[in-house]
Amino acid sequence: MRDAVIVEAVRTPVGKGKPGGALHEEHPVDLLARTLKTLVERAGIDPALVDDVIGGVVTQVGDQSVNLTRSAVLAAGLPQSVPAMTVDRQCGSSQQAVHIAAQGVQSGAYDIAIACGVESMSRVPMGSNVLPGTDPFGPGMHGRYPEGLVGQGISAELIAARWKLSREDLDAYATESHRRAAAAWTNGEFDREVAWTGVRDETVRPTTTTEILAGLKPAYYDAAIAERFPEIDWRVTAGNASPINDGAAAVLIMGADIAERLGLRPRARFHAFTVVGDDPLLMLTAIVPATEKVMRRAGLDLADIDLFEVNEAFASVVLAWSHETGADLAKVNVRGGAIAIGHPLGASGARLMTTLLHALEDRDGRFGLQTMCEAGGLANATIIERL
Repeated sequence: MRDAVIVEAVRTPVGKGKPGGALHEEHPVDLLARTLKTLVERAGIDPALVDDVIGGVVTQVGDQSVNLTRSAVLAAGLPQSVPAMTVDRQCGSSQQAVHIAAQGVQSGAYDIAIACGVESMSRVPMGSNVLPGTDPFGPGMHGRYPEGLVGQGISAELIAARWKLSREDLDAYATESHRRAAAAWTNGEFDREVAWTGVRDETVRPTTTTEILAGLKPAYYDAAIAERFPEIDWRVTAGNASPINDGAAAVLIMGADIAERLGLRPRARFHAFTVVGDDPLLMLTAIVPATEKVMRRAGLDLADIDLFEVNEAFASVVLAWSHETGADLAKVNVRGGAIAIGHPLGASGARLMTTLLHALEDRDGRFGLQTMCEAGGLANATIIERL
């Protein structure tokens, strides 16, 4: 099969997802458009050669509706001949966009494709696409799960309880995420991947300590849920979960033969992909079977993976994943994760891939694995090989 390779990857700094955040005033179409324009300019390619642009957006309503990715392609000044589509695999939307682009290149359906994502959570609040009086699940879903599913915060609490993760465990992990992200900014490790100058990831808190985090109250306490799940002792807070954010990211993918023909340097090749489903009540645990499955497909052992990017939706998710897989946390999110950097939903998959690529290059690593938990009990996993 034809090799699909990454030639360029960029991201915005991640802004606070509220009015007054660094990216709030920018319409999400323009936010993604600027990212696409920067990607194409950095690569130095003729944009007319792009066969498709696949973008991830989670809350597809209002400013993020009507195939936002196509609007961003046109707003970026790319030729009208360049098509685009917008996908929704919840938090893994732009990682799924990466899969679609790379698999299209591998199959020969595309020569060049862009995978990207954006989310302006300050302008389009999470969940605002569920209109009052509507039911996004329907009778069949309710019939299968008559006791009802729960929100992601409750799923994170159930995971903490099942894996016996203490509040101290969660807060210590969150503190380390901030420490690593702050150090990465101080050391210039984000300089190549971030497309804007003068703005940093706004939710990184260099002075965060476990003592500070210990003072935060549980974020998801609910009396009815407490009665239904007495095992929960309410350990998840705003401090050991990802914040609300704005941001965008984009990855340029093409056939290795096309890169050679155009005189471009392939920086990594796609080695293996998978997407899996798991228990929708726990919801966030599918990264465990996804990791196991993608490793089998790649024919690799855990020791072969130099770096991991695991989306930090909640500290409990990453810690449970590490416990089940045996992955060394020293290799996980080495530049900090979403708890510190932020989680602009539709952008996060491409953001993690961008960070993984640059970290592998800077640390002379070979294999990197990325995985993300997704609402509904889903997860994508991807292995890339630095070239």
